[in-house]
Amino acid sequence: MSGHAIDPTHTDTLSIHANPQKDQFGAIVAPIYQTSTFLFDNCDQGGARFGGKEAGYMYTRIGNPTNSALEGKIAKLEHAEACAATASGMGAIAASVWTFLKAGDHLISDDCLYGCTHALFEHQLRKFGVEVDFIDMAVPGNIEKHLKPNTRIVYFETPANPTLKVIDIEDAVKQARKQKDILVIVDNTFASPILTNPLDLGVDIVVHSATKYINGHTDVVAGLVCSRADIIAKVKSQGIKDITGAIISPHDAWLITRGTLTLDMRVKRAAENAQKVAEFLHEHKAVKKVYYPGLPDHPGHEIAKKQMKMFGSMIAFDVDGLEKAKKVLDNCHVVSLAVSLGGPESLIQHPASMTHAGVPKEEREAAGLTDNLIRLSVGCENVQDIIDDLKQALDLVL
Repeated sequence: MSGHAIDPTHTDTLSIHANPQKDQFGAIVAPIYQTSTFLFDNCDQGGARFGGKEAGYMYTRIGNPTNSALEGKIAKLEHAEACAATASGMGAIAASVWTFLKAGDHLISDDCLYGCTHALFEHQLRKFGVEVDFIDMAVPGNIEKHLKPNTRIVYFETPANPTLKVIDIEDAVKQARKQKDILVIVDNTFASPILTNPLDLGVDIVVHSATKYINGHTDVVAGLVCSRADIIAKVKSQGIKDITGAIISPHDAWLITRGTLTLDMRVKRAAENAQKVAEFLHEHKAVKKVYYPGLPDHPGHEIAKKQMKMFGSMIAFDVDGLEKAKKVLDNCHVVSLAVSLGGPESLIQHPASMTHAGVPKEEREAAGLTDNLIRLSVGCENVQDIIDDLKQALDLVL
């Protein structure tokens, strides 16, 4: 009598075992298929593959076994039918929206989002005739209020970059469904698939900057799109292959697959640290306000409890003025002064002059992104070392 195979559902197991690759030589770590093109047995086979009559690889911009291994694993983690890997997070976002928008269509976006995403919507989409509205999606009913007959996409981040605004995913989907033919796209980078699975809450497409938590080692730039198989097929054939060309390299895909082995433990360790750091910041006299969903006074705290397993490891906080913000940033030592997030090291930066510098000041400030705001990505160091470093820097501006 033999046992039966189980189908793991826990994220700590899936991070390690999802979508295993069998190597012909028995290697437990799959190889990197570092090639631009693939051999055919004969001319008929080449024609059959390009014609879609036979499965197989042809050219790495269209598909590659190493890239497929990553895509299959992330699809499992995000509870998606399929996934497409791209050369950057912006590549994932651009491929997703360009695939499903045309001149005359309308996109609704939350008003708090990554600066480059804002630039894509504000400048590039509008340049090609797409209408764009930036609204506060935390306001009840605001999505439904802004729907138009030509609305095709509702887009938001949650938690949002950099103010950690939390959007009620199920409610946003419910509002968008008041009208047919609307895709709801969520950037799940800050939460990662370990803490939130937006597809389970009715979302159509999830995008990630895989540069961040999913890779987790601050050494790769990449993106991911997760959705139904038919949607991903369109994103791959149109958004990536034909429009952006933003295909991930096999080497980067392999590095990210390796990074996912520790994804669950990294995300949870950093989130545990962040809760303690946020509580420390909340009590420090130099800090005017802390933005962290894990604090009971955060306006999105109850929503975050409902749709997140933990509260993540991103924090923002205000100090009293730009000069004091600069002094804090310039005097951290364990916490490194750099943009990006989601690596093992803690990073601190000034969004108004760095990641969101391209957003007009009046729009930034309306979304709560002032010159006083500091963004902190809490890493996996000993939490007391992080707190001690922040304390000595903040004490300088008392």
